[in-house]
Amino acid sequence: MTIRLITIGKTDSKELESLINNYKKRLGFYIKFYFDVIPDIKNSKNLSEILQKQKEGELILSKLNSTDVLILLDENGKQTDSVGFSNYLQKHMNSGIKQLVFVIGGPYGFSEDIYKKANGKISLSKMTFSHQMIRLFFIEQLYRGFSILKNEPYHHR
Repeated sequence: MTIRLITIGKTDSKELESLINNYKKRLGFYIKFYFDVIPDIKNSKNLSEILQKQKEGELILSKLNSTDVLILLDENGKQTDSVGFSNYLQKHMNSGIKQLVFVIGGPYGFSEDIYKKANGKISLSKMTFSHQMIRLFFIEQLYRGFSILKNEPYHHR
């Protein structure tokens, strides 16, 4: 199984980018991980929220294969702790899927087409974080999840 994270817009902070790259490298010891960044929509200030979400949705859908399992990082998604998330990852690995794709939407969330295509939604917190920070938090949680599955000391139970 491979895991992909799709995001909208680049990470502006060099410090965040460095931390993200660190966890991407660490994840490589456990699983094939791809981090896809879809460029920000040009002239988005001239678009309504709905139109911007639709355009972002089209770009996200263009990155997906028909067999991908699509999970949205969404404020209304299911919340779990890190051990529960590791079990969630294990369940997907055991199911025999080829690719598990997580998506962090743009500033206004997801289009209806993306919600219809999604196989699930998870939330990292009821708090709101910047789209740049959530990338780091999520990749760290992926790493933590795999370290839990391997009974490594990164996560102290």
